Amino acid sequence: MWGYYCDDVLEKRVPYRQAHLEGLQVQKAAGTLLTLGPTQDTKMVFGLYEADHEGIVRQLIESDPYWQHQIWTTYEIREWIQAL
Repeated sequence: MWGYYCDDVLEKRVPYRQAHLEGLQVQKAAGTLLTLGPTQDTKMVFGLYEADHEGIVRQLIESDPYWQHQIWTTYEIREWIQAL
């Protein structure tokens, strides 16, 4: 998953950050989320998910407080084939 953050993300995310991180921990413990984080310039977010189909990933993203409160403004999912 690649997505974009809103302007002033560091300030705007504050009220939703704890719930966002707790949700990610649940996904990681379940084995669905492999990794997720911002680019160094905090313009974009990148995540790797392990799921049977794209709908599962979309549901996880769209139920995240960052999506629901427009901290993430857009996202795109691309199926990835691990070569190594």
